[in-house]
Amino acid sequence: MKRFARAVVALAAIGAVSPALRAQAHTAPSNCSGLPTAADLKTFLVAAPSTGGDAGGLFHGTRMWVAVVNRDGKLCAVANSQDDPSQVWPGSQSIAKAKAYTANAFSLDSLALSTARLYTFSQPGHSLWSLGQANPFDPQALAPIGTQGGGDNQIAGGMIFFGGGVPIYKSGKIIGGLGISGDTSCTDHEIAKRVRTLAGLNPPGGALVDDITYSAADGATVFTHPLCLNTWRNGVSLGNEAVAVGY
Repeated sequence: MKRFARAVVALAAIGAVSPALRAQAHTAPSNCSGLPTAADLKTFLVAAPSTGGDAGGLFHGTRMWVAVVNRDGKLCAVANSQDDPSQVWPGSQSIAKAKAYTANAFSLDSLALSTARLYTFSQPGHSLWSLGQANPFDPQALAPIGTQGGGDNQIAGGMIFFGGGVPIYKSGKIIGGLGISGDTSCTDHEIAKRVRTLAGLNPPGGALVDDITYSAADGATVFTHPLCLNTWRNGVSLGNEAVAVGY
């Protein structure tokens, strides 16, 4: 009888502990070693607008979301540059996460491809048109408005082919992707490369190996990106997006 009672007590203890064990297993961190934490990212975001000259755009890079994924594409850290996260465009949260996923998904040790350099390829009449439909973003990876985080250790997916996403490297090897959103796509790219530099995670070719290029400034190639409102690159003003015609 005593043996039976001890067995009952043991089973009850296991039942009480199991939910905690299951929760622990569910929230166990993925392989995010060597990647910036959310606190690191916020520090870099706050510093980036004053590093390297004007970032241009609407807010000069001061209202941003940032996300980092590991090489598996899993979200490792998310941060917002404002003390009140609702004061950065809510729609930019998913875009930052998707940019991080995209930059990681299409880069290798030997080839760093920022999302800005994929712009032309993904336009109608070009070779990667409709690629954005291949892996839609998972809305379950979003944090509620006014908060940050969301999607920890998940593959949120999403494909974004304009400025703001860059691959990140350590010791010459790709370890994930970083995405920025919250301003024009051109300003997003400026802040993304600054954050990557501040984090010490540039590709082997250096900070500018996958820099954004513009037809208006560099001549048209398959890697060029259109100008945005108040476009600046590396501290130099390049002008504005063309005004609408024919509407």
